[in-house]
Amino acid sequence: MRQLFQRKPIAELLVSELDTPHSLKRVLGAGDLIMLAIGAVIGAGIFGAIGTAAAGQYDAAGNMVRAGAGPALVLSFVLLGVCCALAGLCYAELASMIPQAGSAYAYSYATLGEVVAWIIGWDLILEYAVGNVAVAISWGDYFNTLMRNFGVHLPVWITTGYRTALLSPDPAVHGLLQTAPHVAGVPILINLPAFLIVGLITWLLLLGVRESARTNNILVIIKLLVLALFIVAGFSHLNSVNYTPFAPNGWRGIHQGAAIVFFAYIGFDAISTAAEETRNPQRNLPIGILGGLAICTLIYVIVGAVLTGMVKYTELGVADPLAKALEVAGFRTVGWIVALGAIVSMSAVLLVFQYGQPRIFFAMARDGLLPPWAARISARRRVPYITTIVTGVFVAVWALIGDANETYNLTNIGTLFAFALVSAGVLVLRRTDPDRPRPFRVPWAIVVAPVSAALCIYVMLGLPLETWIRFAAWLVIGLALYVGYGFKHSRIRAGANRGG
Repeated sequence: MRQLFQRKPIAELLVSELDTPHSLKRVLGAGDLIMLAIGAVIGAGIFGAIGTAAAGQYDAAGNMVRAGAGPALVLSFVLLGVCCALAGLCYAELASMIPQAGSAYAYSYATLGEVVAWIIGWDLILEYAVGNVAVAISWGDYFNTLMRNFGVHLPVWITTGYRTALLSPDPAVHGLLQTAPHVAGVPILINLPAFLIVGLITWLLLLGVRESARTNNILVIIKLLVLALFIVAGFSHLNSVNYTPFAPNGWRGIHQGAAIVFFAYIGFDAISTAAEETRNPQRNLPIGILGGLAICTLIYVIVGAVLTGMVKYTELGVADPLAKALEVAGFRTVGWIVALGAIVSMSAVLLVFQYGQPRIFFAMARDGLLPPWAARISARRRVPYITTIVTGVFVAVWALIGDANETYNLTNIGTLFAFALVSAGVLVLRRTDPDRPRPFRVPWAIVVAPVSAALCIYVMLGLPLETWIRFAAWLVIGLALYVGYGFKHSRIRAGANRGG
């Protein structure tokens, strides 16, 4: 049993292949990291999930499934901002101490042991790869809407995934199972735009980290300009009547609204996966994580206040709430621009998440928990090319036939679980290795770390029971893979056995 919780020495983490031809290339500065954070965080959540968080979720019969926050959505964002800020402080301390590509996986390996590290590494697939499936599908929806605005109507059977049609309560969408073209009795229902954008992003990432970062910076500037346009246009159409009742479902609505819109905050921790490609990571990682998170929280609160002031919150339960609000206010052209901004914004999210997942696989393979091919780096570009391709194929194929709604909550619970364990890891390392240099220290860690973990668990409790069941099943599958491969091939255990 002790072998399952064997920890990897931090000294070994700091020197393992960091400055050799087998390591990643250090080219990113603090500004690049902040832009990566904004690129990762501001995306499908603010352009899509924000409407559901305000209006709530209802079943086909009109019964409330999840309570909406109403105009108190701004308090949902504040709650999440505090929760993520505390987790961000914990990430910043560990990232500055352990500047490795593995993010929460590497931190857990050093603090909580190998089996917990494996669980976190497996869990992070929910945040990056599975989360990107939802983003890609949402990207496809916005792209299809934008095309229709320009008079281009794509066949519905190449813009709707099979799972979306199968699970949709909308009779028109569900009816596609019968009306779509069939091959050997199977309906052909695919989301081709979602598939193609993931393929394009994967190709871009294979060009190198510098090229990817430059593309992300351009996308982030465009998305910030689009959100600024929405805020300026919306301010002229605020109506105080729309702010009442402020919290129609009380604290329950604020809490469940936060659980829904947590997807809008996912991604700031992806900055830690860039540790091995960051110049002076001890300084720049904390700046990137905390600076990006602060900017995103401020933007969210302002956008939430403007959105619920423009339109009654009950009208916001649509796929494109920002564009809907502008259309109601009479800004039809601006609404098209915002739809275009959503496409650009979600492209940046896809880029950063597709960047992060291969590097977690890369770190796990270096430790022997995944096959050696997952740790291979291209000699010219110095990127983990095999895991980048594998991740791209996985996300693209799932997005081709999948449904976004069934992945949102699973992504949320997986990410919150990782945040909670990272927060616990700070306390564990303060006790087990108190003298190790900490370029960044969490202030009042004895309070901040447990409060961070508790808040993450509290937000998790706002998710439905079926999400917890799926999450448990996901972890069981991961543990089975660990027992079947990782435990037997662990490099740290092999070294311990040779030493004995």
